[in-house]
Amino acid sequence: MWKKPLPRRILTLTLLFGLFFSLVGPLSVVPSVEAASASATRRIVKKLKKKIKKLTKQLAIARRPVIVPGPVSFIEMVTVGNAGNGTDAGNASEASVYGAVAETFQIGKYEVTNAQYAVFLNAVAATDAYGLFNTDMESNARGGIRQTGADGSYGYTAKSAMCDKPVTYVSWFDCARFCNWLHNGMATGAQDASTTEQGAYTLDGETSGRLDITRNAGAKYWIPSEDEWYKAAYHQPSGDGGDTDDYWLYPTMSNGVPTEGMVNAFGEITNDTANIANHNGGADWNGQDGNVTTVGSGGAGSASFYGAFDMGGNVWEWNDAVNSVSFRGLRGGSWLDFESFLRSSFRSSYDPGSEGSAIGFRVASP
Repeated sequence: MWKKPLPRRILTLTLLFGLFFSLVGPLSVVPSVEAASASATRRIVKKLKKKIKKLTKQLAIARRPVIVPGPVSFIEMVTVGNAGNGTDAGNASEASVYGAVAETFQIGKYEVTNAQYAVFLNAVAATDAYGLFNTDMESNARGGIRQTGADGSYGYTAKSAMCDKPVTYVSWFDCARFCNWLHNGMATGAQDASTTEQGAYTLDGETSGRLDITRNAGAKYWIPSEDEWYKAAYHQPSGDGGDTDDYWLYPTMSNGVPTEGMVNAFGEITNDTANIANHNGGADWNGQDGNVTTVGSGGAGSASFYGAFDMGGNVWEWNDAVNSVSFRGLRGGSWLDFESFLRSSFRSSYDPGSEGSAIGFRVASP
């Protein structure tokens, strides 16, 4: 663990005092230069010069800037390549089809967790001006964050055993603010233009409605577009072992229905097998008839071709699609839903200001 170095002023004074006492010794025995012979004086001077040289080097080292290694990446991302792929022609449930993305991009390997969201809240929600914390995060067993303190000094911690579960009770606007915060370098302070209100999205206090808000040019993090989300979940070129049309029916590299995940007392999927997802209430823990599970705990069997985990089940994930006159897009199904909701042909939507126990998100970046 890195320790904070002593302030430079204290280091300098300490070394100077050391130099003084090395030159003169205790005050009661200050050497008398006048009484010393010439040779003795030269020996003393030579010795003192060596001490001065040594202390000068120590002082120079103390004044060097301390370089501390940067923290481990806050959000682990995976690369979604094969730029310029075609759409999923087999998705006949919609007038338009999905999955074509012109460029390589990154997407969260996992859904954003309670621990990550709590860091966000502690950075910007001492006063929670725009309702980033929902009280159901604390009161509901499927929520994962506690709030302490009073307005102006709120603090947040992830519940025991919920740190690595996906955050729930987040609106599309909460997710956009989280992306703005990442864009702004995880800044600390009030919810304003420098932290949550501008950056990837221009929100400026909006918490509901406003379907015309779109990703700004130069965004560093954002809520995935529906095509980006769809590609990261279902696409695998046939030449790389994918289905003949380059798309799977389920986001687990399979056309077969995923196995329901079973869990231990900590909400971790234990029946590690190919093609597995947390859906249909199978993950029953913490006194619930179905619940969220530890992100990625299903192992490789719960991942897409690009290495994004839990894109089927666990929680619905916001995307930036506008699916009606008042709704934003959701994809992937949740712990609550039947297997058909996990299919590539199923898309959902909801009021972007709404929050619930089965809705979360993941982020994308260039």
